[in-house]
Amino acid sequence: MNDDARTNIGIPTPSSGMNDTAELREQVERTRDELGQTVEALAAKADIKAQAKEKTAALTDQAAEKTALVSEQIREKAERAVHLVKDGTPDPALEKTAQAAAQLRDGAAKAGQYALDKTPDPVLEKAGQAATAARANRGPLLVAGAAVAVFLLVRRSRGRRR
Repeated sequence: MNDDARTNIGIPTPSSGMNDTAELREQVERTRDELGQTVEALAAKADIKAQAKEKTAALTDQAAEKTALVSEQIREKAERAVHLVKDGTPDPALEKTAQAAAQLRDGAAKAGQYALDKTPDPVLEKAGQAATAARANRGPLLVAGAAVAVFLLVRRSRGRRR
Protein backbone atom coordinates (compact mmCIF):
# COMPACT_ATOMS: atom_id res chain seq x y z
CA MET A 1 0.00 0.00 0.00
CA ASN A 2 1.48 3.36 -0.96
CA ASP A 3 1.07 6.83 0.56
CA ASP A 4 -1.70 7.76 -1.90
CA ALA A 5 -3.80 4.79 -0.85
CA ARG A 6 -3.43 5.67 2.84
CA THR A 7 -4.46 9.26 2.22
CA ASN A 8 -7.50 8.20 0.21
CA ILE A 9 -8.91 6.00 2.98
CA GLY A 10 -8.36 8.53 5.73
CA ILE A 11 -5.31 7.03 7.43
CA PRO A 12 -2.77 9.73 8.21
CA THR A 13 0.60 9.50 6.61
CA PRO A 14 3.71 10.20 8.63
CA SER A 15 4.53 13.31 6.60
CA SER A 16 1.14 14.97 7.26
CA GLY A 17 1.07 14.51 11.08
CA MET A 18 0.73 18.21 11.95
CA ASN A 19 -2.14 18.84 9.54
CA ASP A 20 -3.95 15.69 10.63
CA THR A 21 -3.72 16.58 14.31
CA ALA A 22 -5.22 20.01 13.69
CA GLU A 23 -7.87 18.49 11.48
CA LEU A 24 -8.73 15.87 14.09
CA ARG A 25 -8.99 18.56 16.75
CA GLU A 26 -11.38 20.51 14.53
CA GLN A 27 -13.48 17.40 13.96
CA VAL A 28 -13.54 16.67 17.69
CA GLU A 29 -14.57 20.27 18.41
CA ARG A 30 -17.35 20.14 15.77
CA THR A 31 -18.53 16.82 17.15
CA ARG A 32 -18.59 18.27 20.67
CA ASP A 33 -20.62 21.25 19.48
CA GLU A 34 -23.10 19.00 17.66
CA LEU A 35 -23.35 16.72 20.68
CA GLY A 36 -23.96 19.72 22.95
CA GLN A 37 -26.75 20.97 20.70
CA THR A 38 -28.29 17.51 20.59
CA VAL A 39 -28.20 17.25 24.38
CA GLU A 40 -29.80 20.69 24.73
CA ALA A 41 -32.57 19.72 22.30
CA LEU A 42 -33.23 16.47 24.17
CA ALA A 43 -33.26 18.31 27.50
CA ALA A 44 -35.81 20.80 26.15
CA LYS A 45 -38.02 17.94 24.97
CA ALA A 46 -37.74 16.24 28.35
CA ASP A 47 -38.68 19.43 30.29
CA ILE A 48 -42.35 18.59 30.80
CA LYS A 49 -42.88 21.37 33.32
CA ALA A 50 -41.86 24.03 30.79
CA GLN A 51 -44.00 22.42 28.10
CA ALA A 52 -46.99 22.38 30.46
CA LYS A 53 -46.46 26.06 31.27
CA GLU A 54 -46.31 26.91 27.57
CA LYS A 55 -49.50 24.97 26.83
CA THR A 56 -51.24 26.55 29.82
CA ALA A 57 -50.28 30.02 28.64
CA ALA A 58 -51.49 29.23 25.13
CA LEU A 59 -54.82 27.85 26.40
CA THR A 60 -55.27 30.84 28.70
CA ASP A 61 -54.75 33.19 25.77
CA GLN A 62 -57.20 31.21 23.64
CA ALA A 63 -59.80 31.26 26.43
CA ALA A 64 -59.42 35.03 26.86
CA GLU A 65 -59.82 35.56 23.12
CA LYS A 66 -62.90 33.34 22.96
CA THR A 67 -64.40 35.04 26.02
CA ALA A 68 -63.91 38.46 24.46
CA LEU A 69 -65.40 37.25 21.19
CA VAL A 70 -68.43 35.67 22.84
CA SER A 71 -69.07 38.66 25.09
CA GLU A 72 -68.94 40.95 22.05
CA GLN A 73 -71.40 38.69 20.23
CA ILE A 74 -73.71 38.74 23.26
CA ARG A 75 -73.56 42.55 23.39
CA GLU A 76 -74.38 42.80 19.68
CA LYS A 77 -77.31 40.39 19.98
CA ALA A 78 -78.65 42.22 23.03
CA GLU A 79 -78.46 45.54 21.16
CA ARG A 80 -80.29 44.01 18.19
CA ALA A 81 -82.96 42.61 20.50
CA VAL A 82 -83.46 46.01 22.16
CA HIS A 83 -83.83 47.69 18.78
CA LEU A 84 -86.27 45.04 17.58
CA VAL A 85 -88.40 45.43 20.69
CA LYS A 86 -88.34 49.24 20.48
CA ASP A 87 -89.13 49.22 16.77
CA GLY A 88 -92.01 46.78 17.20
CA THR A 89 -93.59 48.42 20.23
CA PRO A 90 -96.29 51.06 19.76
CA ASP A 91 -95.68 54.53 21.25
CA PRO A 92 -98.39 54.32 23.95
CA ALA A 93 -96.85 51.08 25.23
CA LEU A 94 -93.41 52.71 25.31
CA GLU A 95 -94.82 55.61 27.34
CA LYS A 96 -96.49 53.26 29.82
CA THR A 97 -93.27 51.27 30.05
CA ALA A 98 -91.31 54.44 30.76
CA GLN A 99 -93.81 55.41 33.47
CA ALA A 100 -93.63 51.93 35.00
CA ALA A 101 -89.84 52.04 34.91
CA ALA A 102 -89.87 55.43 36.67
CA GLN A 103 -92.23 54.08 39.34
CA LEU A 104 -90.06 51.01 39.72
CA ARG A 105 -86.95 53.17 40.13
CA ASP A 106 -88.70 55.28 42.76
CA GLY A 107 -89.88 52.18 44.61
CA ALA A 108 -86.41 50.65 44.44
CA ALA A 109 -84.87 53.85 45.77
CA LYS A 110 -87.36 53.94 48.66
CA ALA A 111 -86.73 50.25 49.41
CA GLY A 112 -82.98 50.83 49.29
CA GLN A 113 -83.25 53.76 51.67
CA TYR A 114 -85.47 51.73 54.01
CA ALA A 115 -82.97 48.84 53.95
CA LEU A 116 -80.13 51.31 54.57
CA ASP A 117 -81.95 52.80 57.55
CA LYS A 118 -82.68 49.38 59.08
CA THR A 119 -79.29 47.72 58.41
CA PRO A 120 -76.89 47.62 61.40
CA ASP A 121 -73.65 49.63 61.06
CA PRO A 122 -71.27 46.61 61.15
CA VAL A 123 -73.10 45.08 58.20
CA LEU A 124 -72.91 48.37 56.30
CA GLU A 125 -69.16 48.56 56.96
CA LYS A 126 -68.62 45.02 55.66
CA ALA A 127 -70.72 45.78 52.59
CA GLY A 128 -68.67 48.91 51.97
CA GLN A 129 -65.45 46.92 52.24
CA ALA A 130 -66.78 44.32 49.81
CA ALA A 131 -67.82 47.04 47.35
CA THR A 132 -64.37 48.65 47.60
CA ALA A 133 -62.68 45.30 46.99
CA ALA A 134 -64.95 44.67 44.00
CA ARG A 135 -64.12 48.08 42.51
CA ALA A 136 -60.41 47.49 43.03
CA ASN A 137 -60.59 44.08 41.29
CA ARG A 138 -63.06 45.00 38.58
CA GLY A 139 -61.09 43.35 35.73
CA PRO A 140 -60.88 39.84 37.24
CA LEU A 141 -64.52 40.08 38.35
CA LEU A 142 -65.63 41.01 34.84
CA VAL A 143 -63.59 38.18 33.32
CA ALA A 144 -65.01 35.73 35.86
CA GLY A 145 -68.54 36.98 35.18
CA ALA A 146 -68.05 36.67 31.43
CA ALA A 147 -66.65 33.16 31.88
CA VAL A 148 -69.69 32.15 33.96
CA ALA A 149 -72.02 33.66 31.37
CA VAL A 150 -70.27 31.77 28.55
CA PHE A 151 -70.38 28.56 30.56
CA LEU A 152 -74.11 28.97 31.22
CA LEU A 153 -74.84 29.81 27.58
CA VAL A 154 -72.88 26.81 26.34
CA ARG A 155 -74.55 24.55 28.87
CA ARG A 156 -77.96 25.92 27.92
CA SER A 157 -77.34 25.44 24.20
CA ARG A 158 -76.13 21.88 24.75
CA GLY A 159 -79.27 21.13 26.76
CA ARG A 160 -81.46 22.23 23.85
CA ARG A 161 -79.69 19.92 21.41
CA ARG A 162 -80.49 16.81 23.40
